[in-house]
Amino acid sequence: MNPGIEIAYAAAQLAARLRSRDRTPVPLPVLPLEPGISVVIPSRNGKDLLAAQLPGIIRDLPAAAEVLVVDNGSDDGTAVWLQAGYPQVRIELSPQPLSFAHAANRGLAAARYSRICLLNNDMLIDSGLFSALDRAFDRVPSLFCATAQIRFPPGVRREETGKAVMAQNDPDDFPLRCDEPLAGEDLTWVLYGSGGCSLYDASRLRALGGIDTVYEPAYVEDLDLGFRAWQRGWPSVYVAGAGVEHRHRATTSRYYSAQQLETILELNYLKFLARSVWSPILFRRLWTQGLRRLRLRAPHNLAARQALRNAAAIAVDGGPATPPQLLEESVLALTNGTVFVFPGRAPIGKSLVLVASSGRDTPRRDDRDQILVALTDTAATPSTEILAAYVEVVLVRRTPAAALAFPAAIQQTLRKWQPEEIEFEGETSNYARDIVPVRTDMA
Repeated sequence: MNPGIEIAYAAAQLAARLRSRDRTPVPLPVLPLEPGISVVIPSRNGKDLLAAQLPGIIRDLPAAAEVLVVDNGSDDGTAVWLQAGYPQVRIELSPQPLSFAHAANRGLAAARYSRICLLNNDMLIDSGLFSALDRAFDRVPSLFCATAQIRFPPGVRREETGKAVMAQNDPDDFPLRCDEPLAGEDLTWVLYGSGGCSLYDASRLRALGGIDTVYEPAYVEDLDLGFRAWQRGWPSVYVAGAGVEHRHRATTSRYYSAQQLETILELNYLKFLARSVWSPILFRRLWTQGLRRLRLRAPHNLAARQALRNAAAIAVDGGPATPPQLLEESVLALTNGTVFVFPGRAPIGKSLVLVASSGRDTPRRDDRDQILVALTDTAATPSTEILAAYVEVVLVRRTPAAALAFPAAIQQTLRKWQPEEIEFEGETSNYARDIVPVRTDMA
């Protein structure tokens, strides 16, 4: 092993023990916001991309809505073109190029409505996007973010799906990935919503201080945002009925090489760990896991070497000062790709009961509305018979993480549905001690 790599690795391990606990994000001022949607689109020299996406956006907007384009130092005439062709679009003009976080925060500060859709200029939306995302807020209490399903153009390998999870199949894997949703899966909890096609609760977004501008020029700021929201009990969910087509890196690739973008991603992930993970035990585990991955890749990967060299300074830069309201380990277990949510039949107004089962084929009674949270050996869409029997079906795959994921799924389901009672069947009674009284005050 290269001595320089070993020194950087050891320094980063030592620095993690010296991480300060002084990061307290400053909330943005509280503003009176009208019910509706503000679409915020950061754009740098993106006139052609905007020309492709704006007609569909304007057709799809509800009555109470606005579009704000944050023009970042463009020299392609974007602002003049918008003023002439789209007078209904508001323009936030910056003479200098801004990072994604700075541009999004400019839009957040100017937005008039209670929900904010952050949209990349290289996203083409499906009809019904905004209404589908908006409906999720009526179905999930304290929702922070509803994120869309992401497709890629024909012939392009799909790198994103919208279902973001934190998991590794191999030590060499980057710890974040997008899983392919199962047929019928909807409103499954995700770790974060893509910053390029998600709808946020504006008041909660402002309470978090907006997007952390340390993540320059882009990448990982959406992970940081979603994780900090989860720490306060504000979930993010994947919405199957909301879709976009992503012309991946249509802007960033103009200004950064693939090598530079890979380095930015690696550095920003380390910043996320150091800045956002509160639990010392979890931080050390994830930090060590991340360093080992970089150490493994460093001999043949420039981005890994550069990240390792900067890791010590990143670690001592400071972490969160306030304990989270939800156990971070449970949040990660809930969003590691082993939990799946499926809508079932419509409620019929009978007594609402949550059934926690060791298998999906659990007995049911016809005189109640029931929600099923079940352990399963395989990830598969429930049968039509099961979906017709329950208002909602939540499956948790049996893995070592199920000890945390199963009670976390029950807890989130309790918050969502507020059933009159909960029944444990079979081995699931072992998890009852981990179920705490549901809180409904995390607004």
